[in-house]
Amino acid sequence: MKIVVDPITRIEGHLRIEAEISSGRVTDAWSSSPMFRGIETVLAGRDPRDAWVFTQRICGVCTTVSALASVRAVENALGITIPDNARIIRNLMEATQYVHDHVVHLYHLHGPDWIDLTSALTADPAAASRLQRSLSGWTNNSPEYFATVKAKLQAFVDSGQLGLFANAYWGHPAYTLSPESNLVLMAHYLEALDWQREFVKIHAILGGKNPHPQTYLVGGMATALDPAGANALNDTSVAMLRVLAKQIRTFVEQVYVPDLLHLGREYRPWTSVGRGPGNLLCYGDFPGRDGRPLMPSGVLRGRSLNRLEALDQRRITEDVTRSWYAQGDPLHPSVGVTEPVYTGPTPPYDALDTAARYSWSKAPRYGNAVMEVGPLARMAVAYAARVPRARQLVDGALRSLRIPASGLFSTVGRMVTRALETQWLAEQLGGWLDELAGNMAAGDLAVTDNAKWLPASWPATATGFGLTEAPRGALGHWVSIENGTISRYQIVIPSTWNGSPRDGAGRRGAWEHALVGTPVADASRPLEVLRVVHSFDPCMACAVHVVDAESGASTEITVVP
Repeated sequence: MKIVVDPITRIEGHLRIEAEISSGRVTDAWSSSPMFRGIETVLAGRDPRDAWVFTQRICGVCTTVSALASVRAVENALGITIPDNARIIRNLMEATQYVHDHVVHLYHLHGPDWIDLTSALTADPAAASRLQRSLSGWTNNSPEYFATVKAKLQAFVDSGQLGLFANAYWGHPAYTLSPESNLVLMAHYLEALDWQREFVKIHAILGGKNPHPQTYLVGGMATALDPAGANALNDTSVAMLRVLAKQIRTFVEQVYVPDLLHLGREYRPWTSVGRGPGNLLCYGDFPGRDGRPLMPSGVLRGRSLNRLEALDQRRITEDVTRSWYAQGDPLHPSVGVTEPVYTGPTPPYDALDTAARYSWSKAPRYGNAVMEVGPLARMAVAYAARVPRARQLVDGALRSLRIPASGLFSTVGRMVTRALETQWLAEQLGGWLDELAGNMAAGDLAVTDNAKWLPASWPATATGFGLTEAPRGALGHWVSIENGTISRYQIVIPSTWNGSPRDGAGRRGAWEHALVGTPVADASRPLEVLRVVHSFDPCMACAVHVVDAESGASTEITVVP
Protein backbone atom coordinates (compact mmCIF):
# COMPACT_ATOMS: atom_id res chain seq x y z
CA MET A 1 0.00 0.00 0.00
CA LYS A 2 1.08 3.60 -0.53
CA ILE A 3 0.73 6.22 2.20
CA VAL A 4 1.06 9.99 1.92
CA VAL A 5 2.23 12.24 4.75
CA ASP A 6 1.51 15.80 3.68
CA PRO A 7 2.43 18.12 5.20
CA ILE A 8 5.26 16.85 7.36
CA THR A 9 4.90 19.10 10.39
CA ARG A 10 7.38 20.31 13.00
CA ILE A 11 9.76 21.40 10.26
CA GLU A 12 10.39 24.68 8.46
CA GLY A 13 8.47 24.88 5.17
CA HIS A 14 6.40 22.35 3.24
CA LEU A 15 7.35 18.71 2.72
CA ARG A 16 5.44 15.74 1.33
CA ILE A 17 6.53 12.12 1.78
CA GLU A 18 4.98 9.24 -0.15
CA ALA A 19 5.93 5.72 0.88
CA GLU A 20 5.16 2.17 -0.18
CA ILE A 21 4.58 -0.16 2.76
CA SER A 22 4.61 -3.94 2.60
CA SER A 23 4.63 -6.43 5.49
CA GLY A 24 4.97 -3.63 8.00
CA ARG A 25 8.01 -1.96 6.44
CA VAL A 26 8.72 0.86 4.02
CA THR A 27 9.84 -0.63 0.71
CA ASP A 28 10.15 2.60 -1.28
CA ALA A 29 9.81 6.33 -0.65
CA TRP A 30 9.60 9.66 -2.47
CA SER A 31 10.42 13.08 -1.04
CA SER A 32 8.63 16.02 -2.62
CA SER A 33 9.14 19.73 -2.05
CA PRO A 34 5.78 21.14 -3.19
CA MET A 35 6.71 24.82 -3.26
CA PHE A 36 9.05 26.62 -5.67
CA ARG A 37 12.58 27.76 -4.77
CA GLY A 38 13.09 31.18 -6.33
CA ILE A 39 15.51 33.35 -4.39
CA GLU A 40 18.10 33.08 -7.17
CA THR A 41 15.79 34.81 -9.64
CA VAL A 42 15.08 37.57 -7.12
CA LEU A 43 18.81 38.36 -6.79
CA ALA A 44 19.60 38.76 -10.49
CA GLY A 45 20.50 42.37 -11.31
CA ARG A 46 21.00 43.43 -7.69
CA ASP A 47 24.04 44.83 -5.92
CA PRO A 48 26.11 41.87 -4.65
CA ARG A 49 26.76 43.72 -1.38
CA ASP A 50 23.02 43.46 -0.66
CA ALA A 51 22.64 39.76 -1.48
CA TRP A 52 23.12 38.60 2.11
CA VAL A 53 20.10 40.63 3.27
CA PHE A 54 17.89 38.74 0.82
CA THR A 55 19.37 35.26 1.25
CA GLN A 56 19.20 35.48 5.04
CA ARG A 57 15.43 35.73 4.71
CA ILE A 58 15.10 32.41 2.92
CA CYS A 59 14.32 31.06 6.37
CA GLY A 60 13.74 32.60 9.78
CA VAL A 61 15.06 29.61 11.74
CA CYS A 62 18.67 29.34 10.54
CA THR A 63 18.67 33.09 10.68
CA THR A 64 22.34 33.79 10.06
CA VAL A 65 23.92 31.08 7.91
CA SER A 66 22.81 32.18 4.44
CA ALA A 67 23.98 35.69 5.27
CA LEU A 68 27.39 34.24 6.11
CA ALA A 69 27.58 32.10 2.95
CA SER A 70 26.53 35.08 0.84
CA VAL A 71 29.13 37.53 2.14
CA ARG A 72 31.77 34.82 1.80
CA ALA A 73 30.78 34.24 -1.83
CA VAL A 74 31.09 37.93 -2.70
CA GLU A 75 34.32 38.26 -0.73
CA ASN A 76 35.71 35.27 -2.59
CA ALA A 77 34.75 36.81 -5.93
CA LEU A 78 36.36 40.17 -5.09
CA GLY A 79 39.42 38.87 -3.24
CA ILE A 80 38.54 40.37 0.15
CA THR A 81 40.12 39.20 3.42
CA ILE A 82 38.19 40.10 6.56
CA PRO A 83 39.75 41.36 9.84
CA ASP A 84 40.32 38.94 12.70
CA ASN A 85 37.58 40.48 14.83
CA ALA A 86 35.04 39.88 12.05
CA ARG A 87 36.10 36.21 11.93
CA ILE A 88 35.57 35.87 15.66
CA ILE A 89 32.18 37.58 15.67
CA ARG A 90 31.02 35.46 12.74
CA ASN A 91 32.15 32.30 14.55
CA LEU A 92 30.27 33.35 17.68
CA MET A 93 27.08 34.09 15.76
CA GLU A 94 27.22 30.88 13.75
CA ALA A 95 28.05 28.65 16.72
CA THR A 96 25.27 30.09 18.84
CA GLN A 97 22.89 29.53 15.92
CA TYR A 98 23.90 25.84 15.90
CA VAL A 99 23.41 25.42 19.63
CA HIS A 100 20.03 27.15 19.61
CA ASP A 101 18.84 25.25 16.55
CA HIS A 102 19.91 21.84 17.83
CA VAL A 103 18.30 22.22 21.25
CA VAL A 104 15.05 23.41 19.67
CA HIS A 105 15.21 20.47 17.27
CA LEU A 106 15.29 17.88 20.03
CA TYR A 107 12.66 19.26 22.35
CA HIS A 108 10.25 21.11 20.09
CA LEU A 109 10.55 19.52 16.64
CA HIS A 110 11.80 15.94 16.94
CA GLY A 111 11.05 15.18 20.58
CA PRO A 112 7.31 14.43 20.18
CA ASP A 113 8.28 11.54 17.88
CA TRP A 114 9.80 9.82 20.93
CA ILE A 115 8.16 11.40 23.98
CA ASP A 116 4.56 10.49 24.85
CA LEU A 117 2.80 13.38 26.61
CA THR A 118 -0.09 11.19 27.77
CA SER A 119 2.26 8.69 29.36
CA ALA A 120 3.94 11.46 31.36
CA LEU A 121 0.60 12.08 33.09
CA THR A 122 0.87 8.70 34.82
CA ALA A 123 4.47 9.17 36.04
CA ASP A 124 5.59 8.94 39.66
CA PRO A 125 7.37 12.27 40.43
CA ALA A 126 9.65 10.58 42.96
CA ALA A 127 10.77 8.02 40.38
CA ALA A 128 11.23 10.82 37.84
CA SER A 129 13.44 12.61 40.37
CA ARG A 130 15.61 9.52 40.80
CA LEU A 131 15.91 9.16 37.04
CA GLN A 132 16.98 12.78 36.61
CA ARG A 133 19.60 12.44 39.35
CA SER A 134 21.01 9.37 37.56
CA LEU A 135 21.34 11.27 34.29
CA SER A 136 23.12 14.46 35.41
CA GLY A 137 23.58 17.03 38.15
CA TRP A 138 20.89 19.35 36.77
CA THR A 139 19.39 21.17 39.75
CA ASN A 140 15.72 20.87 38.75
CA ASN A 141 15.55 17.33 40.08
CA SER A 142 13.29 17.15 43.15
CA PRO A 143 10.06 15.14 43.42
CA GLU A 144 8.27 18.41 44.13
CA TYR A 145 9.55 19.92 40.90
CA PHE A 146 8.34 17.00 38.80
CA ALA A 147 4.99 16.98 40.62
CA THR A 148 4.59 20.62 39.61
CA VAL A 149 5.44 19.84 35.98
CA LYS A 150 3.03 16.91 35.97
CA ALA A 151 0.24 19.14 37.32
CA LYS A 152 1.01 21.77 34.69
CA LEU A 153 0.79 19.17 31.91
CA GLN A 154 -2.46 17.78 33.35
CA ALA A 155 -4.01 21.25 33.43
CA PHE A 156 -2.95 21.77 29.85
CA VAL A 157 -4.60 18.52 28.74
CA ASP A 158 -7.72 19.18 30.84
CA SER A 159 -8.16 22.54 29.11
CA GLY A 160 -8.97 20.70 25.88
CA GLN A 161 -6.89 23.27 23.97
CA LEU A 162 -3.92 21.13 23.00
CA GLY A 163 -2.75 23.33 20.15
CA LEU A 164 0.26 21.77 18.43
CA PHE A 165 -0.15 18.62 20.57
CA ALA A 166 -3.70 17.97 19.36
CA ASN A 167 -2.92 15.77 16.36
CA ALA A 168 0.03 13.77 17.66
CA TYR A 169 0.01 9.97 17.71
CA TRP A 170 -0.24 9.71 21.51
CA GLY A 171 -0.41 6.13 22.73
CA HIS A 172 1.24 4.78 19.58
CA PRO A 173 2.88 1.36 20.19
CA ALA A 174 6.26 2.71 19.00
CA TYR A 175 6.44 4.91 22.12
CA THR A 176 8.39 2.76 24.59
CA LEU A 177 9.75 5.19 27.19
CA SER A 178 8.66 4.79 30.80
CA PRO A 179 6.20 7.35 32.18
CA GLU A 180 9.02 8.80 34.27
CA SER A 181 11.28 9.25 31.23
CA ASN A 182 8.44 10.98 29.44
CA LEU A 183 7.87 13.31 32.41
CA VAL A 184 11.57 14.22 32.66
CA LEU A 185 11.78 14.98 28.95
CA MET A 186 8.54 16.96 28.94
CA ALA A 187 9.89 19.00 31.84
CA HIS A 188 12.94 19.80 29.75
CA TYR A 189 10.70 20.62 26.79
CA LEU A 190 9.20 23.40 28.92
CA GLU A 191 12.56 24.50 30.31
CA ALA A 192 14.01 24.74 26.80
CA LEU A 193 11.34 27.31 25.92
CA ASP A 194 12.65 29.60 28.66
CA TRP A 195 16.28 28.76 27.85
CA GLN A 196 16.01 29.80 24.20
CA ARG A 197 14.44 33.13 25.18
CA GLU A 198 17.64 34.00 27.05
CA PHE A 199 19.92 32.39 24.47
CA VAL A 200 18.89 34.58 21.54
CA LYS A 201 20.14 37.67 23.38
CA ILE A 202 23.58 36.78 22.00
CA HIS A 203 22.43 37.47 18.45
CA ALA A 204 20.73 40.65 19.62
CA ILE A 205 23.99 41.87 21.16
CA LEU A 206 26.23 40.91 18.23
CA GLY A 207 23.76 41.32 15.39
CA GLY A 208 21.29 43.95 16.51
CA LYS A 209 18.28 41.60 16.43
CA ASN A 210 17.12 38.03 16.22
CA PRO A 211 16.00 36.56 13.91
CA HIS A 212 17.95 37.98 10.98
CA PRO A 213 20.94 39.78 12.52
CA GLN A 214 21.73 43.02 10.70
CA THR A 215 25.48 43.43 11.18
CA TYR A 216 26.92 41.41 8.28
CA LEU A 217 28.92 43.29 5.67
CA VAL A 218 30.88 42.27 2.61
CA GLY A 219 34.37 42.80 4.04
CA GLY A 220 33.59 42.07 7.68
CA MET A 221 30.97 43.02 10.24
CA ALA A 222 29.17 46.21 11.26
CA THR A 223 29.46 45.36 14.97
CA ALA A 224 31.45 48.31 16.29
CA LEU A 225 34.05 47.61 19.01
CA ASP A 226 34.97 50.05 21.74
CA PRO A 227 35.93 48.78 25.22
CA ALA A 228 34.41 51.81 26.92
CA GLY A 229 31.94 53.00 24.27
CA ALA A 230 28.26 53.18 25.09
CA ASN A 231 27.16 52.54 21.49
CA ALA A 232 29.46 49.65 20.63
CA LEU A 233 30.37 46.14 21.76
CA ASN A 234 32.24 47.03 24.95
CA ASP A 235 33.71 45.34 27.99
CA THR A 236 30.31 45.23 29.69
CA SER A 237 28.59 43.55 26.76
CA VAL A 238 31.44 41.05 26.41
CA ALA A 239 30.98 40.21 30.10
CA MET A 240 27.27 39.70 29.46
CA LEU A 241 28.11 37.38 26.56
CA ARG A 242 30.33 35.36 28.90
CA VAL A 243 27.45 34.90 31.36
CA LEU A 244 25.12 33.78 28.58
CA ALA A 245 27.77 31.42 27.15
CA LYS A 246 28.20 29.80 30.57
CA GLN A 247 24.44 29.34 30.95
CA ILE A 248 24.25 27.84 27.48
CA ARG A 249 27.03 25.36 28.17
CA THR A 250 25.50 24.29 31.48
CA PHE A 251 22.13 23.53 29.91
CA VAL A 252 23.75 21.66 27.00
CA GLU A 253 25.99 19.55 29.22
CA GLN A 254 23.52 18.84 32.04
CA VAL A 255 20.22 18.61 30.17
CA TYR A 256 20.43 18.32 26.39
CA VAL A 257 23.30 15.85 25.96
CA PRO A 258 22.22 13.53 28.83
CA ASP A 259 18.66 13.51 27.49
CA LEU A 260 19.79 12.50 24.01
CA LEU A 261 22.07 9.76 25.30
CA HIS A 262 19.18 8.50 27.45
CA LEU A 263 16.88 8.49 24.43
CA GLY A 264 19.53 6.67 22.41
CA ARG A 265 19.87 3.94 25.03
CA GLU A 266 16.12 3.54 25.40
CA TYR A 267 15.59 3.42 21.64
CA ARG A 268 18.73 1.44 20.79
CA PRO A 269 17.00 -0.56 17.99
CA TRP A 270 16.83 2.73 16.09
CA THR A 271 20.62 2.66 15.72
CA SER A 272 19.96 0.26 12.86
CA VAL A 273 16.93 2.05 11.37
CA GLY A 274 17.06 5.02 9.04
CA ARG A 275 20.43 4.23 7.54
CA GLY A 276 21.18 6.78 4.86
CA PRO A 277 23.20 6.37 1.66
CA GLY A 278 26.41 5.94 3.65
CA ASN A 279 28.23 8.79 1.90
CA LEU A 280 28.88 11.92 3.94
CA LEU A 281 29.97 15.40 2.83
CA CYS A 282 31.17 18.33 4.93
CA TYR A 283 32.43 21.75 3.81
CA GLY A 284 34.08 22.46 7.17
CA ASP A 285 33.79 25.70 9.11
CA PHE A 286 34.68 27.94 12.06
CA PRO A 287 38.05 29.24 10.84
CA GLY A 288 40.77 29.85 13.37
CA ARG A 289 43.28 32.66 13.50
CA ASP A 290 45.62 30.55 11.34
CA GLY A 291 42.86 29.94 8.77
CA ARG A 292 42.40 26.29 9.72
CA PRO A 293 38.76 25.38 10.48
CA LEU A 294 37.68 23.89 13.77
CA MET A 295 35.53 21.48 11.75
CA PRO A 296 37.47 20.05 8.80
CA SER A 297 36.06 19.51 5.33
CA GLY A 298 35.96 16.16 3.59
CA VAL A 299 34.02 13.28 2.10
CA LEU A 300 33.43 9.80 3.51
CA ARG A 301 31.98 6.86 1.60
CA GLY A 302 30.55 3.43 2.38
CA ARG A 303 29.74 4.11 6.05
CA SER A 304 33.45 4.20 6.83
CA LEU A 305 35.16 6.46 9.35
CA ASN A 306 38.62 5.57 8.10
CA ARG A 307 39.12 6.83 4.53
CA LEU A 308 38.70 10.61 4.35
CA GLU A 309 38.73 12.22 0.90
CA ALA A 310 39.64 15.84 0.32
CA LEU A 311 36.64 17.93 -0.73
CA ASP A 312 36.63 19.47 -4.22
CA GLN A 313 33.61 21.75 -4.66
CA ARG A 314 34.09 21.61 -8.44
CA ARG A 315 32.67 18.06 -8.37
CA ILE A 316 29.24 19.26 -7.19
CA THR A 317 26.39 19.16 -9.72
CA GLU A 318 22.63 19.57 -9.57
CA ASP A 319 20.44 17.13 -11.49
CA VAL A 320 16.90 18.20 -12.46
CA THR A 321 15.72 15.04 -14.25
CA ARG A 322 12.97 14.42 -11.69
CA SER A 323 12.41 18.08 -10.76
CA TRP A 324 10.00 20.70 -12.08
CA TYR A 325 12.60 22.70 -13.98
CA ALA A 326 13.69 23.13 -17.59
CA GLN A 327 15.50 19.91 -18.38
CA GLY A 328 19.19 19.68 -19.14
CA ASP A 329 22.42 18.01 -18.13
CA PRO A 330 23.56 18.16 -14.48
CA LEU A 331 25.31 21.49 -13.91
CA HIS A 332 27.77 22.88 -11.41
CA PRO A 333 26.05 25.57 -9.32
CA SER A 334 28.34 28.27 -10.73
CA VAL A 335 26.58 27.82 -14.08
CA GLY A 336 23.29 26.55 -12.67
CA VAL A 337 19.92 27.48 -14.09
CA THR A 338 16.69 27.99 -12.13
CA GLU A 339 13.92 27.94 -14.74
CA PRO A 340 10.67 26.53 -13.34
CA VAL A 341 8.57 24.26 -15.56
CA TYR A 342 5.74 22.73 -13.54
CA THR A 343 4.36 19.48 -14.96
CA GLY A 344 2.75 18.02 -11.85
CA PRO A 345 -0.90 17.79 -10.82
CA THR A 346 -2.91 20.83 -9.81
CA PRO A 347 -2.88 21.16 -6.01
CA PRO A 348 -4.48 19.86 -3.93
CA TYR A 349 -3.80 16.38 -5.22
CA ASP A 350 -4.09 12.84 -3.90
CA ALA A 351 -0.90 11.49 -5.41
CA LEU A 352 2.15 12.56 -7.39
CA ASP A 353 3.35 10.86 -10.54
CA THR A 354 6.48 9.58 -8.86
CA ALA A 355 7.51 7.81 -12.05
CA ALA A 356 8.06 11.24 -13.59
CA ARG A 357 8.96 14.63 -12.09
CA TYR A 358 7.69 15.10 -8.55
CA SER A 359 9.57 17.83 -6.67
CA TRP A 360 10.70 21.46 -6.78
CA SER A 361 13.94 20.36 -5.16
CA LYS A 362 16.91 19.70 -7.40
CA ALA A 363 19.16 16.68 -6.84
CA PRO A 364 22.68 17.72 -5.78
CA ARG A 365 25.33 15.09 -6.29
CA TYR A 366 29.06 14.92 -5.57
CA GLY A 367 30.87 13.13 -8.36
CA ASN A 368 27.47 11.58 -9.23
CA ALA A 369 27.15 10.12 -5.72
CA VAL A 370 24.27 10.75 -3.30
CA MET A 371 25.55 12.48 -0.18
CA GLU A 372 24.16 13.02 3.31
CA VAL A 373 25.06 16.28 5.03
CA GLY A 374 24.52 17.53 8.56
CA PRO A 375 25.81 16.94 12.10
CA LEU A 376 26.49 13.26 11.42
CA ALA A 377 28.64 14.20 8.43
CA ARG A 378 30.51 16.89 10.36
CA MET A 379 31.26 14.72 13.39
CA ALA A 380 32.17 11.71 11.23
CA VAL A 381 34.52 13.78 9.06
CA ALA A 382 36.14 15.33 12.15
CA TYR A 383 36.50 11.84 13.62
CA ALA A 384 38.10 10.53 10.42
CA ALA A 385 40.39 13.58 10.37
CA ARG A 386 41.50 12.62 13.91
CA VAL A 387 40.38 15.83 15.56
CA PRO A 388 41.03 14.98 19.25
CA ARG A 389 37.89 16.49 20.79
CA ALA A 390 35.64 15.00 18.13
CA ARG A 391 37.13 11.58 18.80
CA GLN A 392 36.67 11.93 22.56
CA LEU A 393 33.03 12.90 22.19
CA VAL A 394 32.15 10.21 19.64
CA ASP A 395 33.98 7.40 21.43
CA GLY A 396 32.35 8.38 24.72
CA ALA A 397 28.89 8.32 23.15
CA LEU A 398 29.49 4.93 21.57
CA ARG A 399 30.45 3.55 24.99
CA SER A 400 27.40 5.12 26.61
CA LEU A 401 25.06 3.72 23.96
CA ARG A 402 26.91 0.39 23.81
CA ILE A 403 26.91 0.35 20.01
CA PRO A 404 29.61 0.02 17.32
CA ALA A 405 30.62 2.98 15.15
CA SER A 406 28.37 1.67 12.38
CA GLY A 407 25.40 2.54 14.61
CA LEU A 408 26.06 6.24 13.99
CA PHE A 409 24.74 5.86 10.45
CA SER A 410 21.15 5.74 11.66
CA THR A 411 18.23 7.70 13.03
CA VAL A 412 19.59 7.71 16.58
CA GLY A 413 23.10 8.29 15.26
CA ARG A 414 22.01 11.56 13.65
CA MET A 415 20.39 12.65 16.91
CA VAL A 416 23.38 11.80 19.07
CA THR A 417 26.01 13.36 16.80
CA ARG A 418 23.89 16.53 16.76
CA ALA A 419 24.15 16.60 20.56
CA LEU A 420 27.90 15.95 20.52
CA GLU A 421 28.42 18.76 18.03
CA THR A 422 26.36 21.07 20.24
CA GLN A 423 28.56 20.30 23.24
CA TRP A 424 31.73 20.80 21.16
CA LEU A 425 30.59 24.23 20.00
CA ALA A 426 29.29 25.31 23.40
CA GLU A 427 32.80 24.61 24.68
CA GLN A 428 34.30 26.99 22.08
CA LEU A 429 32.30 30.09 22.97
CA GLY A 430 34.46 31.11 25.91
CA GLY A 431 37.66 30.79 23.88
CA TRP A 432 36.34 32.97 21.07
CA LEU A 433 35.22 35.58 23.60
CA ASP A 434 38.75 35.50 25.07
CA GLU A 435 40.16 36.15 21.59
CA LEU A 436 37.81 39.06 21.03
CA ALA A 437 38.49 40.58 24.46
CA GLY A 438 42.23 40.18 23.92
CA ASN A 439 42.09 42.02 20.59
CA MET A 440 40.05 44.83 22.13
CA ALA A 441 42.44 45.18 25.07
CA ALA A 442 45.37 45.39 22.63
CA GLY A 443 43.67 48.19 20.71
CA ASP A 444 42.69 46.07 17.70
CA LEU A 445 39.16 47.27 16.99
CA ALA A 446 39.01 46.66 13.21
CA VAL A 447 35.88 44.85 12.01
CA THR A 448 35.82 45.69 8.28
CA ASP A 449 38.10 45.88 5.26
CA ASN A 450 36.78 48.70 3.08
CA ALA A 451 39.52 48.63 0.45
CA LYS A 452 37.27 46.97 -2.13
CA TRP A 453 33.91 48.25 -0.98
CA LEU A 454 33.29 50.56 -3.96
CA PRO A 455 32.35 48.94 -7.31
CA ALA A 456 34.90 51.16 -9.08
CA SER A 457 37.58 48.92 -7.58
CA TRP A 458 35.99 45.70 -8.85
CA PRO A 459 36.87 43.86 -12.06
CA ALA A 460 34.32 43.96 -14.89
CA THR A 461 33.47 40.30 -14.22
CA ALA A 462 34.05 38.15 -11.16
CA THR A 463 32.87 34.80 -9.85
CA GLY A 464 33.04 33.36 -6.38
CA PHE A 465 31.62 30.88 -3.94
CA GLY A 466 30.93 30.89 -0.23
CA LEU A 467 30.78 27.65 1.72
CA THR A 468 29.61 27.24 5.26
CA GLU A 469 28.00 24.60 7.44
CA ALA A 470 24.45 25.42 8.46
CA PRO A 471 23.08 23.52 11.48
CA ARG A 472 21.41 21.13 9.00
CA GLY A 473 24.50 20.62 6.83
CA ALA A 474 26.57 21.84 3.90
CA LEU A 475 25.46 25.22 2.53
CA GLY A 476 26.95 26.78 -0.60
CA HIS A 477 26.36 30.05 -2.47
CA TRP A 478 27.79 30.73 -5.93
CA VAL A 479 27.78 34.25 -7.44
CA SER A 480 28.69 35.81 -10.78
CA ILE A 481 29.15 39.58 -10.92
CA GLU A 482 29.11 41.65 -14.11
CA ASN A 483 29.58 45.42 -14.19
CA GLY A 484 28.80 45.75 -10.51
CA THR A 485 25.61 43.68 -10.37
CA ILE A 486 24.68 40.04 -9.90
CA SER A 487 24.33 38.20 -13.20
CA ARG A 488 23.90 34.71 -11.71
CA TYR A 489 23.30 33.40 -8.21
CA GLN A 490 22.81 29.80 -7.12
CA ILE A 491 22.26 28.32 -3.67
CA VAL A 492 22.52 24.67 -2.62
CA ILE A 493 21.24 24.21 0.92
CA PRO A 494 21.40 21.17 3.24
CA SER A 495 17.82 20.01 2.74
CA THR A 496 18.36 20.08 -1.03
CA TRP A 497 21.21 17.61 -0.52
CA ASN A 498 19.28 15.41 1.90
CA GLY A 499 15.74 15.81 0.56
CA SER A 500 16.42 15.54 -3.16
CA PRO A 501 14.27 13.48 -5.48
CA ARG A 502 15.78 10.75 -7.60
CA ASP A 503 18.36 11.78 -10.17
CA GLY A 504 18.72 10.79 -13.82
CA ALA A 505 20.27 7.46 -12.83
CA GLY A 506 17.33 6.66 -10.52
CA ARG A 507 19.36 7.08 -7.33
CA ARG A 508 17.20 7.99 -4.32
CA GLY A 509 17.93 11.09 -2.26
CA ALA A 510 19.18 10.64 1.30
CA TRP A 511 15.74 10.83 2.96
CA GLU A 512 14.26 8.45 0.41
CA HIS A 513 17.13 6.02 0.96
CA ALA A 514 16.93 6.23 4.76
CA LEU A 515 13.20 5.49 4.81
CA VAL A 516 13.53 2.16 3.03
CA GLY A 517 13.34 -0.64 5.59
CA THR A 518 11.72 1.50 8.30
CA PRO A 519 9.21 -0.51 10.38
CA VAL A 520 5.66 0.88 10.43
CA ALA A 521 3.42 -0.54 13.13
CA ASP A 522 0.27 1.32 12.02
CA ALA A 523 0.11 2.67 8.48
CA SER A 524 -2.67 5.07 9.46
CA ARG A 525 -0.34 6.63 12.05
CA PRO A 526 3.14 6.51 10.45
CA LEU A 527 5.07 7.79 13.46
CA GLU A 528 8.16 5.87 12.38
CA VAL A 529 8.31 7.72 9.06
CA LEU A 530 8.37 11.00 10.96
CA ARG A 531 11.18 9.75 13.17
CA VAL A 532 13.46 9.05 10.23
CA VAL A 533 12.69 12.25 8.33
CA HIS A 534 12.85 14.48 11.41
CA SER A 535 16.26 13.04 12.35
CA PHE A 536 17.64 15.06 9.40
CA ASP A 537 15.92 18.24 10.68
CA PRO A 538 14.34 19.28 7.33
CA CYS A 539 14.19 22.92 6.33
CA MET A 540 12.08 23.19 3.21
CA ALA A 541 11.73 26.94 3.67
CA CYS A 542 15.38 26.99 2.58
CA ALA A 543 14.98 24.38 -0.15
CA VAL A 544 11.90 25.81 -1.85
CA HIS A 545 9.81 28.97 -2.13
CA VAL A 546 6.59 29.92 -3.96
CA VAL A 547 5.27 29.90 -7.52
CA ASP A 548 1.86 30.86 -8.95
CA ALA A 549 0.40 27.57 -10.18
CA GLU A 550 -1.61 29.27 -12.92
CA SER A 551 0.79 31.86 -14.31
CA GLY A 552 4.05 30.17 -13.37
CA ALA A 553 5.40 33.47 -12.04
CA SER A 554 7.46 33.49 -8.87
CA THR A 555 6.42 35.77 -6.06
CA GLU A 556 7.97 39.15 -5.41
CA ILE A 557 9.92 39.27 -2.17
CA THR A 558 10.02 42.47 -0.16
CA VAL A 559 12.85 42.67 2.34
CA VAL A 560 12.08 44.56 5.53
CA PRO A 561 15.17 45.28 7.66
